[in-house]
Amino acid sequence: MKIKYIVYTLLIVGLGAFIAYRISANKSKDEDPKGPGGKNKTMHVTGVVVEPQTFDNNLSLSGSIEANEQVEIRSEVSGIVESINFTEGSNVAKGQLLFKVNDVELRAQLGQAKTKENLASENERRAGLLLKKEAISQEEYDVARADLKSAQAQTQLISAQIGKTSVRAPFSGKIGLRSISAGTFITPDVLVAKLVNTGKLKITFSIPEKYATQVKMKSNLTFKVSGSDDKYNATVYAIEPEVAVATRTLQVRAIADNKDGKLLPGTFADVELPLDIIRDAIVVPTEAIVPVQNGKKVFVSEHGKAKEVMVETATRTDASVLILSGIKAGDTVLTSGVMALKNDTPVKISLAKKK
Repeated sequence: MKIKYIVYTLLIVGLGAFIAYRISANKSKDEDPKGPGGKNKTMHVTGVVVEPQTFDNNLSLSGSIEANEQVEIRSEVSGIVESINFTEGSNVAKGQLLFKVNDVELRAQLGQAKTKENLASENERRAGLLLKKEAISQEEYDVARADLKSAQAQTQLISAQIGKTSVRAPFSGKIGLRSISAGTFITPDVLVAKLVNTGKLKITFSIPEKYATQVKMKSNLTFKVSGSDDKYNATVYAIEPEVAVATRTLQVRAIADNKDGKLLPGTFADVELPLDIIRDAIVVPTEAIVPVQNGKKVFVSEHGKAKEVMVETATRTDASVLILSGIKAGDTVLTSGVMALKNDTPVKISLAKKK
């Protein structure tokens, strides 16, 4: 039995010694700056020395293209479509007759109303003569005059309804596909076609509230559309008077010429909006920025070690980011290996060549 206990004791002691040896070896390995996995291992990184420069502050935004004017063509009165006077997809001029609704019944009502108006006019004339002779009272004359006014109003009402049977283009533009034919019974609920003025187009987009004071009326901008590398010019002509609370953005609208008809309403636009040119700006390469939960950070070199610095950014381009606060001119910002860096990691820097 004693031998058995001695064997167990030796096994336990041996196992404990082995564990202690491994812990000690791993610790020594971690503390060795030359070790392959050491936490104090010097990292070879690239970096740039921050220098003030002039920054063209361009804001890249998404917008939508809208027609300068567009309207749904409908009839204001119900009736049978007598004639259609436009061709689908064609250009129409302002005031051009688009279609005509049959007005036979209305014209008959107009004739009846004019007859009543003439009778009321004659009664009012006679009542006026009798009033001068004091043969009737003022009240009786007022009744005759009111009948005349009522008859005149009825005539005007029917004439207005007849006028509505001829539907004309409210402005010049291109008319779309029609949904009616001659002989269709039409009501005000029926959409006949859409009329769109595409000679000029509106580009509507929203900018973050922090740039709201930098957008001015008559500012020029450029934009592109999907499927084309062509750049188009537009001019800001309207700015919403308040920032939208839900999105914290300011809506802006610009207008562009579309004489060649290449641009179509309803498409998206990639807008490039020039803001103020910033002198002595602090700019870093985009690869230096590390997104974190509460903002963005960069790593700078300080006494041969990486130091984490929170920064406030503004406009971003394909190659660089404008920094508002956090770093200053003369700082060396690290641009490679930033996702693996931690505070106080020893670094050996190769400075990138200036372009």
